[in-house]
Amino acid sequence: MKYNKLTIFLSFFLFGNFLIAQDAKDDLQQMQVDVVYLASNLLEGRETGKRGEALAAQYIASRFEELGLEGGGENGSFFHYFDFKYRPNPHSEEGIEQRRGKNVIGYIDNKSDNTVIIGAHYDHLGYGAFGSRHTGEPAIHNGADDNASGVASMIWLAQELKSGKATNNNYLFIGFSGEELGLFGSKNFVKNPTINLKSINYMLNMDMIGRLNEEKVLAVNGVGTSPAWKALDDIKTEMKLVTSESGIGPSDHTSFYLEDIAVLHFFTGQHTDYHKPEDDSELVNFEGIAEISDFILNIVHKLDDDGKIEFTKTKSENQDRKAAAFKVTLGVMPDYVYQGKGMRIDGVMDGRPAQKGGLEKGDIIVKMGDLEVNDIYDYMEGLANYKKGQSCKVSVKRDDKVIVKKVKF
Repeated sequence: MKYNKLTIFLSFFLFGNFLIAQDAKDDLQQMQVDVVYLASNLLEGRETGKRGEALAAQYIASRFEELGLEGGGENGSFFHYFDFKYRPNPHSEEGIEQRRGKNVIGYIDNKSDNTVIIGAHYDHLGYGAFGSRHTGEPAIHNGADDNASGVASMIWLAQELKSGKATNNNYLFIGFSGEELGLFGSKNFVKNPTINLKSINYMLNMDMIGRLNEEKVLAVNGVGTSPAWKALDDIKTEMKLVTSESGIGPSDHTSFYLEDIAVLHFFTGQHTDYHKPEDDSELVNFEGIAEISDFILNIVHKLDDDGKIEFTKTKSENQDRKAAAFKVTLGVMPDYVYQGKGMRIDGVMDGRPAQKGGLEKGDIIVKMGDLEVNDIYDYMEGLANYKKGQSCKVSVKRDDKVIVKKVKF
């Protein structure tokens, strides 16, 4: 049989497309493997400081090593440890335990001055002792969507960027722990970083991306944290993007935004299985994870030649919603992992009472009116004592001195 040039070309073209399709299928299967393992009963809900967290951390580290990433943690390892006090009941002093958690960090060194952080928390609720919406007997909360889905995406992005063409940034891939308890892992990283924080270009956070619906709605939060995020408009996708400007929300990107780092948070929405034992891998939309991951990769590629992107502050819609349970709010981001006396401020919102009253990031609130503030719970009790339009004398510790500021709600 004779082959002309057209026949040969078509043969290579079809074979090449077959290989591409096979690679995509293999990637999807690997995402399924990652999610199914992390969300298996073997890991007992991946509670921070417990056996399941350790197994999950080791799995993620082994996947990073398999892909050829360097250790980005302590002493060149894949791990970054943090100590914390575990409170089974945030409103009680009973049952407090001293625990140790760990972030898992892989690194791609492209010899650049700038580093992109790509993160996803891997911890979950264990048997549901803290944060669960389950009302029955204790049961394993596998957290397939929250957040094995984000971890699978992070690992795939590590694979693509290790072998890809976007080499004008270094990449630090961080599996955070302690997110469910108050962003412990990410807060610890920005306070004890393994790289210079000023070298961080931007941070991408995947948290709950496993339930892309039929309408293909993807929430992208943080688009106001940099004008560079206008690049999203130029990326073709069949997904419907619902964006918000705020860099603050109930996930790990918040810790980076508060350090003046541009962020994006990707999220497919809450559902009835959120923080319940029913959040299992058979309900995950794996094709959706793949589509979202490819969209994120395109963002990275789009910005690869742009150098260090500009950071901008935003207003906090999420903080407003969280404060709705109170009649008033100071407009601050509490430091949930601060263990000293008082309530330390991790961020001050523009145009809010705290800023207008002269409060600053790092101030430790020790008194509100006549109420002594020993911890965050005293602080919340203090807020409940005031109504809109009232004023309050707030005593804060700043540089070892206690000063008094007058705040009007």
